[in-house]
Amino acid sequence: MKNAPTITKVSIGGLNKLFNHRSRMGIMAILMVNEWADFVSLRDTLKLTDGSLASHLKALVKEKQIEVEKKFVDDKPKTSYRATTEGREAFEAHLAELEEFIRLVDN
Repeated sequence: MKNAPTITKVSIGGLNKLFNHRSRMGIMAILMVNEWADFVSLRDTLKLTDGSLASHLKALVKEKQIEVEKKFVDDKPKTSYRATTEGREAFEAHLAELEEFIRLVDN
């Protein structure tokens, strides 16, 4: 009987489930490189519907990964978002875990 091949163990336990959806990952990526981003810019950049974007933003706000600012500009409402310190740290940890996973797969 032949010896079974050794299997390289791969851990994905460090991935943050909140960021596993491409829309939430996109939102966080934008907010990591921009201090603030408004709703319309996020919607247009990510090519999402208003409802879809709103639900993903709500999930990120609920988990304190992003914060929201509502104000009026030229008598029109403007809603903007930015990553919290907690959100930045969590997203960076998520990306580091993804990078480690990619390194294992590439080898």
